[in-house]
Formats: sequence, C-alpha cells, structure tokens
Amino acid sequence: MDSAPWSRQRQEYSRNGIAEDDLPDDPFELFRSWYADAATLPEPNAMVVATVSAAGQPSARTVLLKGLDARGFSFFTNLQSHKGSDLADNPRCALLFPWHALQRQVRVEGGTTLLPRDEVAAYFATRPRGAQLGAWASPQSQVVTEAELRERYAAASDRMSDAIEAPAHWGGYVVRPVSIEFWQGRENRMHDRWRYRRDGDRWLRQRL
Repeated sequence: MDSAPWSRQRQEYSRNGIAEDDLPDDPFELFRSWYADAATLPEPNAMVVATVSAAGQPSARTVLLKGLDARGFSFFTNLQSHKGSDLADNPRCALLFPWHALQRQVRVEGGTTLLPRDEVAAYFATRPRGAQLGAWASPQSQVVTEAELRERYAAASDRMSDAIEAPAHWGGYVVRPVSIEFWQGRENRMHDRWRYRRDGDRWLRQRL
C-alpha cells in the first residue's frame, strides 16, 4: 500500500498560543469561552465519546453535547447501545471536541453517572417527533435490516399518536471530569497544552 498520500498531508498551524495570564482558574469558564469561538462551526457541540468494554476493548463514536453545568458534560443516548453497555460495565470515559478550523481541541477524562429521569424526560420532550419515534423504533447497535427499521418506525408512529414519552431504555449521562485539557496548535508543532486536574474542590493547572 502506497503511504505517500497520507504522509504528505500536513496542516501548518499558525494561530496565537495560550498565555498563562489569560487562563481562568475554572476550566468550565475557559471551555465556555472556546465554545463561543466555535459557535460558527458546523455542529460545534459534536464530541467524540470513547469508552472501554469489560473486556478492555476501547470504542469511540461522535455524539452531541447537550448540557454543561457544575456537574460536567451531558449527552443522551440509548442505554442499550454499545456505549451504554460499556458505561454500565466501566463508567469511565473520555471526550474530545475536535475544533479543527480553530486549530483547537479539548480533551476531557472522567466518570459518568446517569442523569435523573426528570431531566431525561424534559429534554426528550424538546426533540422533534421523528426523533422521539426513532428512539422507540431503533434497536441501537443491534443487527437489523432497513425493512425492519421501517416497520418498527411505522409501528411506533401508529401506536403513539399523542405525546410521546421517553422509553425506559433511553437516557442520559453526565461526565464528571477529573481532567480537562485545552490544546492550541502552534507553529513547528510546538503546541500549547494546558491541563486542569481536579484536586478536591479545586483545579490544578499544568502546562504539558
């Protein structure tokens, strides 16, 4: 296999770095600032979620960030999915926000807990009806044919003509970070990396 096309692809980074004097004590404050900078990008809330199975097999996929508060980063999914199964066995995970256009990325590591059902129901009620039906119809991460999916969706649509409640197998997680790293690309691959690590009730900040 000719590796030349891969090895020759290169993006030179040239944006300003991260001045330590500009860094807040709270990493959530910095994340919100960077997120505001990314607001014009396609789906700035898209994040990679990496999990590990009970057998030690890592897996990663893209989901959408749906909440950020003092607890951490929240997202919703089918609890019976691949990621749901992994998190049931091993609640630790990692997140990655790949804001390539800004030559930035944010890496998060921490543990997950299930969101309360009232929060799940409140968010589910804001979803479009089609997405609500999809949550009932799609056996996520299971082998299925397109015809079966169509049949399941049609059956759900016929069965639920009024308000649609969140199914029991659909829920959300909050990732409580123990580490948040902010990465800014710089010239000559001399990138700026600042990591916040939780130390009790405070955050320790370190340059990597």
